[in-house]
Amino acid sequence: MTHLPPPAEELRLLDTELRQLDARRALLLARRAWLITALRPPVAPPPPPPPVRRPETTAPRVQNVLLVLGGALLTIAAIAFTLVSWGRMGIAGRALVLGAVTLAALGSPVLLLRHRLRSTAEAVAGLGLALTVLDVYALHEVALPDTNGLGYAAIASALLAALWTAYGLALGGTRRPTGEAAAPARLTPRLPLPTALAAAQLPLILWAAAADAGAPVMTGALLVTAALDTAVALRVPVRSVCLVAAVGAYGLGGWGSFAAGWLSWTATGPSAVARAAALLLFAAAIALAAAWRLPDTNVATWVASAGGLLTVAALGGVPRSSLPGEWTVPGYLVCAVAVLAAVRTRLPEPTRRGLALAAASVQAVAVVWALPPVAVALLGPVTRVGRVWTGAPSTAREAVTTDGVPWPPYAATAPLVLVVVATVLAVAVRGTEWRPRATIGASALVWAAALVLPAALDIPYWAGMSAQGLTIVAALACVARSAEPRPVLFLLALVSSVSLACLSLAAEGTTLGVLAALTVLFAAVSGRSRLAPVAALTYATALACAVGASLGWQSPYIALLVLLVPVVAALLAARLAGSPARVPVEVTGAVAGLLAVGLAVPDPPLLALVLALCAVIAAGTAVRGDRRPAGYAATALFVLAAWVRLACWGVGSVEAYTLPVTVPALLVGASGRRKDPLTSSWTAYGAGLSVTLVPSLLTAWIDPDWPRPLLLGVAALAVTLVGARHRLRAPLVLGGGVLALGALHELAPYLVQMAGALPRWVPPALAGLVLLALGATYEQRIRDARRVREVLGRMR
Repeated sequence: MTHLPPPAEELRLLDTELRQLDARRALLLARRAWLITALRPPVAPPPPPPPVRRPETTAPRVQNVLLVLGGALLTIAAIAFTLVSWGRMGIAGRALVLGAVTLAALGSPVLLLRHRLRSTAEAVAGLGLALTVLDVYALHEVALPDTNGLGYAAIASALLAALWTAYGLALGGTRRPTGEAAAPARLTPRLPLPTALAAAQLPLILWAAAADAGAPVMTGALLVTAALDTAVALRVPVRSVCLVAAVGAYGLGGWGSFAAGWLSWTATGPSAVARAAALLLFAAAIALAAAWRLPDTNVATWVASAGGLLTVAALGGVPRSSLPGEWTVPGYLVCAVAVLAAVRTRLPEPTRRGLALAAASVQAVAVVWALPPVAVALLGPVTRVGRVWTGAPSTAREAVTTDGVPWPPYAATAPLVLVVVATVLAVAVRGTEWRPRATIGASALVWAAALVLPAALDIPYWAGMSAQGLTIVAALACVARSAEPRPVLFLLALVSSVSLACLSLAAEGTTLGVLAALTVLFAAVSGRSRLAPVAALTYATALACAVGASLGWQSPYIALLVLLVPVVAALLAARLAGSPARVPVEVTGAVAGLLAVGLAVPDPPLLALVLALCAVIAAGTAVRGDRRPAGYAATALFVLAAWVRLACWGVGSVEAYTLPVTVPALLVGASGRRKDPLTSSWTAYGAGLSVTLVPSLLTAWIDPDWPRPLLLGVAALAVTLVGARHRLRAPLVLGGGVLALGALHELAPYLVQMAGALPRWVPPALAGLVLLALGATYEQRIRDARRVREVLGRMR
């Protein structure tokens, strides 16, 4: 009997068989597709499409070129007919031909526009406009040959401008046939109206030239024409007309403004000044009116700034002709401040920005004009460094000027200019962002005015010194009383103090008083700036040098006074723990110490004393825990002092110079190993021992006497024994090496004598015996070497 499984088990078996059949079918189909692809012949790639020849230009461009070329040829033909063939015809024929051609050329665009041939109408209209010019020329040659050419040209250009404007407007009213609803209602040609506006630029200019009216009238003609162009550019919506009007407005307006400015600058009498001012104000009115109506805010701002500059030039030129030359710049500056007041009005924002820009530009130029006297007042006293105590000058201006740098002309009002600009900065700039910068600028300008004022007024020398000193006191007082840091004020006071110190070099008493006062002033504000203690110590150093020179001391003795500054710097630095001024103070003291050393160089005994005192100061600094490295400088200074003293005594023994280095170095090394037992003996004692042993060994090799080699050998033996006792590698190696080399040097003569007395076969025999002995005991020697290396390795 056949066994039938349960239905669930049978269903599972059927699903399994079907999945296997599907997998086998998929494998066979993939194999079949691969075989078909392999048996199919390869298909060549399709050839690229042939290149398509594209036209190099468009049809409208070809059309325009042909029309322009045709119009130009017809115009040339008309000119040739008018100039060459005119005389062959009678007056009636000439008038009939030229008039008929002109009317035909001017009337044809009407018919062409009705048929929507705008480009052709443009070309024919251009020919008609050119023919009208030829008609005017022909009329002058035939009917009015005796008239003034410039006057006739002025009238003709005005008539042509009116005629072309009417013609352009008439063409603008031409309508196409009513049946074409899809086309625009009007097709206005673009040529007549811009051409008419271009012709309108000439009448006033040619009329002024014909009347020989002079520069003011010609300038007025330029500005009136520019005003008309500005009005057209702002009101006429046609783009081509606006472009021609803008070119005329900028070109003629700029030319007329420059001419008006030149007339104002060169004007001498009141009437000439008034005419130039009126022209400049007219130009300014044109620019401001244009800025009011311009839609672009950036362009409006720049145009308004040009109007502001023209206003300043107009108003400032009026008092210039009647005032001295020193008041020219202040006059323009006052006018600029007056223009700046218009910023507070209800003018449009671009106009107010432009006026503010114009006023700021004038003020910047005024400040630049005032800089040369400031530079002379600031840098002129530096030349006194090469002429110390040669006598006080009589005036403050004489004190700051030299033969190579004279006082600038017209500089008497420079302080007033600086004060006015500073006042404007302090009052006008009220924004939270620019207010701090404006305050800094105003402070700098007031400082510059105070600096240049004594020389500008040419007051006595002592009064100028007092004024500059009061300026420094005022600046430092502001720094001291201010709740927040004022680095700019302090920097200005510092610069003024340098100038004042150089200025005081003219007289001995003045130098001492000024340097003492500056030292006290900067010491008083030392807590407000990190540079104040540095300045105080610097002036104290200069004061010490000046006091020594006043007492008639030589430079080595002055060095002893200068050493007081490093002492004060070291004491002050100890109290400035954690302050940013601590390092600058220490650096200043170090520089003063170097100056003292340089001053003491001519006297070696005093140089040794100065070096020793510097070493004491450095050692005192090294007492502080955070300044331990200063001990190295103290050691070096002590050594240098000892060397200089030994050189003064005529000591020639090298050990006298090396032992003062070795002993401190060994003490420092011992102290270091006591604090850190892991410190290597080479680090602790290597440098100290080498400083004495190596120079002594070299000296002993060239010393013919026996005491030095003997003492060196004893010292090297002691060092070796100490190294062996304490198991220190550096003393053992250095002492043993010096001992061996010293012994070899001492035995060398005897070895040479022995080698000369022995037969020649003895050295080879001895060498052979040595090689045999070495070969026989090779393994033992290797073990001994390893043992020695292990012993040395355990040493530190």
